[in-house]
Amino acid sequence: MEPRKIRNENDARRCLAAAETSGRPRAAWAREHGVDPRSLHAWHVNLTRWPRVTGIQGAVPPTKSLRLVELVVAKPCAPAAYRVRCGVFEVEVVGDIDEERLGRLLRVMASSC
Repeated sequence: MEPRKIRNENDARRCLAAAETSGRPRAAWAREHGVDPRSLHAWHVNLTRWPRVTGIQGAVPPTKSLRLVELVVAKPCAPAAYRVRCGVFEVEVVGDIDEERLGRLLRVMASSC
């Protein structure tokens, strides 16, 4: 089962407090409780920055609720593949091909058919 992400600020504060109370490292606590350690760490970093910004320990501006947006590197897609058949000839093009080269390829194939 994939570990869950921290949902919001209250969830983050609850999990961080529980990890602190346990005496275990945050990452170990997170894994034991089905929480994504990276998500918990990111919330820890964000929540510990606020006191320096506001000057009051543990203070969060009352008009704003913290929200963490997690950026994940997208897995690259397989390059597109195109197969062109003309009579006995077959050409496969994988990946990007500019219009000029594609046009030249199609003209050569058309003249051979």
